[in-house]
Amino acid sequence: MAKVSKNARVAQRAANAGSGRDFVKVVQSVKDPKTGKYAYKEVMLHKDKVKEFFANNK
Repeated sequence: MAKVSKNARVAQRAANAGSGRDFVKVVQSVKDPKTGKYAYKEVMLHKDKVKEFFANNK
């Protein structure tokens, strides 16, 4: 089996555009104002929407 070059794998990304590899799990800690305890909010997002998620949830 031959070694696959890096450039060949980059070309394959376009073919796999609709696959699940475009999604990431985002974990954000949220502090409860009354008790001071932290809770963790877990969300599956598209990798292009991660910065928007953190900008909106400050």
